[in-house]
Amino acid sequence: MTASGPGGRDAGRGPGGDPRPTVRPTRVRDVAAIAVVAALLGNIGVQLTYGMLPTLPVAAAVVVVVLAVAEVAGGVVLRRRIERRNGAAPVPPLVAARAVLVAKASAIGGAVVTGLWVGVLMHTLPLSPVVVAAFRDSVVAGIGVVSALLLVGAGFWLEYCCRAPDDPDDTDGGIRTG
Repeated sequence: MTASGPGGRDAGRGPGGDPRPTVRPTRVRDVAAIAVVAALLGNIGVQLTYGMLPTLPVAAAVVVVVLAVAEVAGGVVLRRRIERRNGAAPVPPLVAARAVLVAKASAIGGAVVTGLWVGVLMHTLPLSPVVVAAFRDSVVAGIGVVSALLLVGAGFWLEYCCRAPDDPDDTDGGIRTG
C-alpha cells in the first residue's frame, strides 16, 4: 500500500513520478490571499499607531516602481535569450532558476506591500476630508498601491519570461487557475 500526495511516498515529485523537484507557477489566488491578509493586518497596525507615525514618504512608494521596471527589463532580455533571438547566448540554467525565484519573491513581496498600503488607505481615506495629514497619507498610500501592483505584475511577467518555449507540460500557456 503506497500513499501518494501530501506526505506520501511521491510527495515533492514532479509529473509522472519524476524525482526532480518542480517549481509550479505562482497562482493569482495565492497572491490575492496574501494581499488581503496583509491589508487586514496593516489596517489593524495603522489603527493602533497612526497618531505616532510620521508622515509617509513618497519615496517609499516610488522605490517599488524602480524594482518593477528593472524586473520587466530583465524579463525582456531573459526571454530573448531563452528564445535565442538574433543569435543570443543561451541562458545558463542557474540564471533562469534564480530569475524564477526573484519573480516569485517579487509577486509575493508585492502582494504584501500592496496589502499594507491598502491597510493604510482603509484608515486614512475616511479621515482625509477632515485631517490634512490623512489626505496626504492617502495620496502616498494610493501611489504605493499602484507601485506595489506594478511589482506584482512585473513578478508575473518575469516568471512568464523564464518559461522554456518548448515545454511539453505547458499546455495551458502557463495559466494556472487551480
